Amino acid sequence: MKIGILETGKVNPDLVPAHGPYVPMFRRFLHSADPTIEVEGWDIVDGGRIPASPHDADGWLITGSKFGVYEPLPWIEPLKDFLRETYAATVPIVGICFGHQILAEAMGGRVVKSERGWGCGVHSYRLAGSEPWMTDAQGTLKVHAMHQDQVIEKPEGARVIASSEFCEYAGLAYGDHAFSIQPHPEFDAAYERDLINLRQGGDGIPEDIAERAIRTLENGVDNDLLAQWIVAFFRRAQRSEAE
Repeated sequence: MKIGILETGKVNPDLVPAHGPYVPMFRRFLHSADPTIEVEGWDIVDGGRIPASPHDADGWLITGSKFGVYEPLPWIEPLKDFLRETYAATVPIVGICFGHQILAEAMGGRVVKSERGWGCGVHSYRLAGSEPWMTDAQGTLKVHAMHQDQVIEKPEGARVIASSEFCEYAGLAYGDHAFSIQPHPEFDAAYERDLINLRQGGDGIPEDIAERAIRTLENGVDNDLLAQWIVAFFRRAQRSEAE
C-alpha cells in the first residue's frame, strides 16, 4: 500500500537536524503500525506539486502547516479541488491539524483563527462512539496539539469523532473514506518541546501557556494507537474501494 503525504508545511530549519522533515516523520509514524507501507511525499508548498490523479497513491495524508486555510496562497484552492476529487473517487484521505482544517473547508466547513488562542502540549480528547477502524478505543485520547486555528462549522454530513472543551470539532469523519484530527500524533515529546520553545514569546505562544504546555509533555500519549487506527482506516477503505 502506497500512502501519499501531501506536505503542506515544513519543519523549521532550526529543528530539522534533530528531528528531520515531515515526510520521514510521517513515515516513522506509519511504520510504527505497519513497516510495509510505502510513503511518498508531494511538496505542496515549495514545489506546488498537486498530484495529477487521486489514484497516484492508495491513500492520502495531509500534514500540518504554519499557514491558515483562509490565506490567499496559490496552492490552497487547487488542493481543495484535489481533495474533493479524491473524496468523490473514494480514495481514502486522512488529515492532520492543517490537513483537518483544509479538508473541512473543502467539504463545506469553516475555519478561523480561534479566540481561544494557542492549544499546545498534550491535550485529552473525548471519543464520540467508535468507528470500525478504532480498535481498543477507551473513550479518550491523549495527543500532542499545536494550533491556533480551529474548525468552527463542520461540513454537512460530517460526523464528530473526537472533541474537547478547547476544540469542539477535534475529529471529523466523512462517510467511509475520509477522516481528520486536529492534534499531531506524529509528534514526539522532544519535538513538541523544541517547537514550543521556538515559538514562545513575542507574537508567538504566550510564555505562561508555553510553560503549562511543557509540563504536560510528561503525560503519555496515544500515538501508537492512532498509527494503528490510521493504517486500519487506509486498509479498510482500500478493500472497500476494490469491491
